[in-house]
Formats: sequence, structure tokens, C-alpha cells
Amino acid sequence: MQEELNQFERNDVWELVPCPPSQTIIGTKWVFRNKLDDQGNIVRNKARLVAQGYCQEEGINGFTRGKVDTTLFVFEKGQDCLLVQIYVDIIFGATNESLCKKFSKLMQGEFEMSMMGELNFFLGLQIKQCQEGIYISQSKYTKELLKKFDIEEGRTVSTPMATNVKIDKDEKGKSVDESKYRGMIGSLLYLTASRPDILHVVCLCARFQSNPKESHMSAVKRIFRYLKGTIQYGLFYPKNENFSLKGYSDSDYAGNIDDRKSTSGSCQFLGDCLVSWFSKKQNCVSLSTPAEYISAAFCCTQLLWMKQTLADYKCSFESVPIFCDNISAINIAQNPVHHNRTKHIEIRHHFLRDCVSKRKIEISFVPSQDQLADIFTKPLSSETFASIRARLGIMHIE
Repeated sequence: MQEELNQFERNDVWELVPCPPSQTIIGTKWVFRNKLDDQGNIVRNKARLVAQGYCQEEGINGFTRGKVDTTLFVFEKGQDCLLVQIYVDIIFGATNESLCKKFSKLMQGEFEMSMMGELNFFLGLQIKQCQEGIYISQSKYTKELLKKFDIEEGRTVSTPMATNVKIDKDEKGKSVDESKYRGMIGSLLYLTASRPDILHVVCLCARFQSNPKESHMSAVKRIFRYLKGTIQYGLFYPKNENFSLKGYSDSDYAGNIDDRKSTSGSCQFLGDCLVSWFSKKQNCVSLSTPAEYISAAFCCTQLLWMKQTLADYKCSFESVPIFCDNISAINIAQNPVHHNRTKHIEIRHHFLRDCVSKRKIEISFVPSQDQLADIFTKPLSSETFASIRARLGIMHIE
């Protein structure tokens, strides 16, 4: 704590003054943290005095601030660029190694900060960089969860959810420890940052955090048994020059037993790299075709946001494809004429049709066996699940 206060004085970043009359004081608090490496060893003890709120100037030292992502700063020099991302710590990279060295020297000259070297551990994510690409996993975190919830022993399973199991409210079932159940769900939700293969079933089980039953706990424990057999799995981002943006959209028609609502599933790729994914129960009951159309609208929203965000990284795209396996939904999106099946669809979902007409989005047919969003909407057989998992880039790399 004293070292933190000493740094304030050395860097001359504050001045102690009387509180102006009729002004509210911004609160502060001490935050203590043990900084760990990817093996779980403590490498540094940190004490930080933080305040509520901050401001930052744009354009310092030749950097351009991101228009969508305000934590991103870009510096361009000729054909090369330096990207700086500020989120808790500072992550930076460049197309030319000399820019990284110059930025590192500049920051260390201006501020008292330690350089951790090549990025290999960040916010619980283990990061391995190699010639073929980048591998992101949470194997250390997964091992900790298995130990925490006492699921280190027992058999493993090939999928996180059985195809013959239907999870509902189970109102006549025996209740279990609600606090423990919620803790397990919260831990698993954080794990989905690198394990999208468990997203659907985790979101499904998360619906029953109020008064969970033994059947729900059994479903959650199966997820852990699946993780036990795939501890080392993570996301692989291959190194290539393909930066095309595309999305896959699907829905599980009336898949929820309790209210017969459908589940939307979607994933977005930048080249061959999976960069975004979601699984969400729809807000209203709908027919089969409108359910697929609503899912495509969700996917469209995400792709438009990504187009804007990627512009900060100097990446531009024209018409972005969404791949859907329902021809009727595709026809609704491409046909501006009134359709009987669209009467009960909320107006907010029809912006998909507008985006298609303006050629911001292109909606295309994909055969069901190539629909990668299937894994986010329903339980799959072992063979289908393993195939889609691999195509999403979820794998084990030594």
C-alpha cells in the first residue's frame, strides 16, 4: 500500500487540496490481488487505490482512439501499425517488432510499470503463441473447478449433455443446495470464454438457479464429467491472411419443455477463427420458420456490431454472409412482400430484411450437416458434436 502511495508522489499524479464547497467526493477503495502465472504460482502482490470514474484524453503521442472500443489505441507508421488494448493490464502488439520495443521503452520511461514479456496468461486465460497460430485455454481454471466441486474422480463422458435427456422445471423433484448450484453455474459461465462447446447446456441449466432440483444438479455434474475428459481443450486461432467475416444462425424449434419457446444459437467467424458465439432462449413462442428468422436477426445484430468494431482495426467489409439451413426463413428475409407467416413477428426483428435489401447482410443456405450453430441450440450425438467442435477450432494442442 505504501509503495502505491509512493508511486503517486514520484509520478506527480495528484495534488491534495481542500474539498470545494457543495461538491461530492468521489469514493476510493483499496484493491488487493495476488498476480499468478499460468501455473498458479504467485509472481507479485499488488495493492491498488482505485477511484470511481476516470477520464482519458484522445490522440496522445500520435495514437488514435477506437471509435467503438474506447479502450483501443492505434498508432500507424507507414504500412505498419501498433495496437494497444487497455483492460486491467495493457496488451499491445504490432506488425513490426521495433514498434513494440519503442512503445515498451516509452511507457517504462513515463510510468513505473513492469513488462511481463510475451502474453501467456491474462484474466485466467492461458495463451500459447506458436508459428501456426494462437491457442487459448483455461485448463488451469478447469482443474481448480473439478477440485473445488469434488468431481476429480469418476468416469468421463463424450458430450456435455445427453440427447435423450429433457431438462424442465421438475417441480416434483427434490431440491438441492441453491448456493452450491449457483456457484457451479457461475464458474461454468466464466469457462465459456474459451469453451463454447459447453455454452448451450450451461445456459440451459442456468435457467433453474431458483429452487434447483436433483435432475438439474445431475445435468450440471455431467458437464463437469465432460470437462474432466477434455481439460486441455481450448480455442485455436490459426495464422492466415483470411479475414472474411461470416456468421451461422440456427434455432431449436419449441425446444423448451416448460413454455415451448425456441432457442436461438449463433456463431461468428473472422476467417477460420471463431470470435463470437451465443445461445439464448427466445422471448416469445413462435412457429418453426419465424423462430429461424428471429435467430438470423440476432446474428445480424452481432455481425453489424462486429463490422463497426473491426473498422477500428482498419478492417472493412461489404456484404457479410449469414448461413441458415431454413429456406423459408431465407425467403422471408429476401422478400419484402407481406408474408402470412410473419404476422406475429415483432417489428424489431424485421431490420434483418432491411439489412439484406441494403446489402449490408447476405443470407445464404447451408446444409444441416454443415450448420455449425447447431451446437448452440440442442444436444447432439457424440459424432456430430465432435465434428462441429473441431470445426469451431476447439481442440487440444500439446
